[in-house]
Amino acid sequence: MIRFGNINGLPKACLQFVPCGALSLSLSKSKVLLLSSSIKLRMASTVCNKSTATEDPGTAFNLLLSCPSGLPPSRVSVDFGRSFDRIPHPDATLESSIKEIWDQRLEKNPSLYNGTKFRYGGFSLSDSSTVRTDCSICLHLGLTDYRTFVGTNLNPLWEKFLVSSEDDTVKCQHMANPLGNAAIVETSDKKILVLQRSHNVGEFPGYYVFPGGHSEPQEIGISSHLTNTDSSGSAALNEVVSKEMFDGIIREVVEEIGVPADSLTETIFIGVSQRVMNVRPTAFFFVRCNLDSTKIHGLYSKAQDGYESTHLFSVSMEELERMTLRMPGCHCGGHALYKLMKTHKQ
Repeated sequence: MIRFGNINGLPKACLQFVPCGALSLSLSKSKVLLLSSSIKLRMASTVCNKSTATEDPGTAFNLLLSCPSGLPPSRVSVDFGRSFDRIPHPDATLESSIKEIWDQRLEKNPSLYNGTKFRYGGFSLSDSSTVRTDCSICLHLGLTDYRTFVGTNLNPLWEKFLVSSEDDTVKCQHMANPLGNAAIVETSDKKILVLQRSHNVGEFPGYYVFPGGHSEPQEIGISSHLTNTDSSGSAALNEVVSKEMFDGIIREVVEEIGVPADSLTETIFIGVSQRVMNVRPTAFFFVRCNLDSTKIHGLYSKAQDGYESTHLFSVSMEELERMTLRMPGCHCGGHALYKLMKTHKQ
């Protein structure tokens, strides 16, 4: 049954007071770059949310990239190519476990679909020799699929796929690492929209999340790399993939919340978080909706994608803080990115 309401419907366990310092960021290892456009980029590798991670390890996260000023589509580009694909692990036993785990999942749930996804391969500061001159960040994307995600990131032996390295792209080179997306949606009455995941989903059932999913290669006609050689650097293709990063998150919000696309404005990119458990990365965006929360709750009951969530909340910043006690780590990271953005604009 689909329900909708406000924070008053939350279980008591999720209404405990969390001190403001509990989710503070320790960026002692981060590098801060100031660009000519005055956009500040933080590259951090520090585990955050330590206060709840001991009770629920799934809430721990890393911030891989934070853009507190927020970047519009004109300042986010993509370098898409084979060089950012997953590298097979040299341990043949680990590699063979990918198929074994997928076959086990498929046997239990024959409806599973092995869809293609964009793989996160890191990022760089863009320069005019490779991307549009007005861009600031270039996301490195390869291809992967759901089967490999299940067999690597969700493998009970997932930590054995990791490489000992301070460089996240090296550390995760044997992981599928599909790049998820999620949006912090702010309503016209200054509420933030949060969904409660249904118990039909495979990961974190019953947890609270921001609307999102994945940008889809199939949406722009990509099912594989164009040639046997690396397609990285194809300007036209990179433009199409870059546009899908922003189109994809709008599509997810429309499908999951039920609001019309033309009610969403000011879509900006605010960073990439990573759940410590299974090293799952998610790109976060900030979106304003010109509808108030009461109107949105009415639209949610007719949303296309009701399978993954059972409840829509519209919450204040204080209420959102408390809900992070029961958010997957990548979404706790999204909350941290949003707070950095709010602090930067004050």
